[in-house]
Amino acid sequence: MILVVAEYANGKLSKSTYEMVTAARESGVAGPVGVLVLGSDVSSIAAEAATVAASVFVADKLELAHYDAELWAAAVAQVAKAQGATAVLIGGSRSGREYSPRVAVKLEAPLLEDVISLKSVDGALQAEHYTFLTRVTERVAAEGPVVIVTVKPGAFAKADSGAAGSVTNVDVELPARRLKVTAEASEKTERIPLGEASIVVSGGRGVGSAEGFTATVEALADQLGAAVGATRAIVDAGWRPYAEQVGQTGKTVQPKLYIAVGISGAVQHLSGMNKSGTIVAINKDKDAPIFKVADFGITGDTQEIVPALLAELRK
Repeated sequence: MILVVAEYANGKLSKSTYEMVTAARESGVAGPVGVLVLGSDVSSIAAEAATVAASVFVADKLELAHYDAELWAAAVAQVAKAQGATAVLIGGSRSGREYSPRVAVKLEAPLLEDVISLKSVDGALQAEHYTFLTRVTERVAAEGPVVIVTVKPGAFAKADSGAAGSVTNVDVELPARRLKVTAEASEKTERIPLGEASIVVSGGRGVGSAEGFTATVEALADQLGAAVGATRAIVDAGWRPYAEQVGQTGKTVQPKLYIAVGISGAVQHLSGMNKSGTIVAINKDKDAPIFKVADFGITGDTQEIVPALLAELRK
């Protein structure tokens, strides 16, 4: 069996879970695909997971209501061992990158990180991932009774749903929680999350100001039903929240359409978006590095070009 650890938010499976199921299906690893759901009061999540997996295992415990790397690692390792999993797929999110090494240590298993392809070749799991800020694609392989894999978000297509699989409750022994959650805060927005969007409109310093960002990037995103992204410089300036940062130290996105408004194209930003389907760049500097990865480029003042685009779109 190849075991996928579900990621979810707001009562629904995240897109990354469907992508991991696709990776599992295409890997060639023998056996069915199973999904593990960790949390508290997660029956609806389990039911949704059952539409894409033959088997769903649910560890529903009050202690798992809040994410904790130590608890997650303990639960995943126990279920993987009990079910005889030969591969465990974990999302390449911040939390996934945090607890996956702990799972590998508990199972004495190799760890393949941030993979963009996965195939079983002669008894080993062979994967590819990006390195040197996505300039190089590296091929790696691991062999053993079980292999732990983190999957890069957006690297695989979303799995299709089908007939409902079985749902089984499993018990896990958890260590004492050392992390205390004192409060929770979440940003309420009607916008599409960056990781879920098929269109992303991002802005950089070329928009001129926080007001310029609103008038151009936000307005264009609203018109297209897109997610909003930003460069690190914009976030550091306090114009936009960190949740919108795209790049090496932010989110990695691969939408069908990525529109870069006033972004010069530093390599750190490019590493987070240069695998997008179609890239459109708007910048007044004709020599900006962003044009080297763009499919379509417009040279000019963003404060003139974007309003003109909006006028045409509104027609």
